Amino acid sequence: MAVSQINVAIIGASGYTGADAVRLLAAHPHARIAALTGNAHAGRALAEIYPQFADIDVPPLTRAEDVDWTGIDAAICGLPHSTAQDVIAEIPEHVRIIDMSADFRLRDAKVYNEWYGRTHDAPDLLAGAVYGLSEHYRAQIAAARLVACPGCYPTAALTLLLPLVKAGLVDTSDLIIDAKSGVTGAGRSLKEQNLFSEVAEAMHAYSVGAHRHAPEIEQEVSRAAGHAVMVSFTPHLVPMNRGEYLSVYAKAADGVSAQDMRGCLEACYADAPFVRLARDGLVPATRHVRGSNICELAAFEDRLPGRVILFSALDNLVKGSSGQAVQNLNIMFGFDETEGLQQPPLYP
Repeated sequence: MAVSQINVAIIGASGYTGADAVRLLAAHPHARIAALTGNAHAGRALAEIYPQFADIDVPPLTRAEDVDWTGIDAAICGLPHSTAQDVIAEIPEHVRIIDMSADFRLRDAKVYNEWYGRTHDAPDLLAGAVYGLSEHYRAQIAAARLVACPGCYPTAALTLLLPLVKAGLVDTSDLIIDAKSGVTGAGRSLKEQNLFSEVAEAMHAYSVGAHRHAPEIEQEVSRAAGHAVMVSFTPHLVPMNRGEYLSVYAKAADGVSAQDMRGCLEACYADAPFVRLARDGLVPATRHVRGSNICELAAFEDRLPGRVILFSALDNLVKGSSGQAVQNLNIMFGFDETEGLQQPPLYP
């Protein structure tokens, strides 16, 4: 049975994902923002950092270690990887946690160490964490104490691929993921490569052959396939604030068409309020989903026989992060899955 009202703390509210969680929860009928943290801005009002929140009644920012957890039901954590696990380990047991960092996404601590360059210091929490891909792990999320929200690229890739892999419609030995993201995916801290003059009117690949979301995608695709899978994954930075776009090039299983894949996706997500198939013949676009919690999918025949081109588009700060966190919060506390997330896409 759902409770009628919960108190939520947002850890790392001064970052982009934390701020978007504030934006979404401000419209949530069953969630009250009871605490906000931002260690570098402790003591300041959130509106001093984000003036758009001037009319939202929220507490001032405080340090994470100074939060009074009495009466707080849930925490949404928007801290960077490595930092998040240390803070989460200190949160009292009665608080249910939705983490947006990478610290609890990889099920194997050794894999985490390999890709993130540090040991995992909360192995007990890691062992109990549930991977928070909402549409595929609802039952586990509902019962979890700690939910690890997927990365933005994995959300787009796995929402598209998991139904097709489970149904045996694609050849998992030949998956090429060409991914593009807006600059907010790199966070709010100052980085030379994200300056306007570096990003505007340009596009470039990064972390070629070595992006940390690749093992996360492989982890979940391998579970769906029942055997180890490797993918070719290359991300690119494009000159837009929000948005993520994936073109996936795949070999179809014998006798399988793009229309078969479209039918599989339609059946899988028939009752999913935030996953939709683009109208037949329409190519998804980031402008179709901007500002919303929607992930838009499509499947097309390639001109190469036996191959398909698949598409996935979402807003990296919403469905790719804070929106999925709120969706998981709803699942955990028995609220309607759409609460706080009914905003239609913003266009133009």
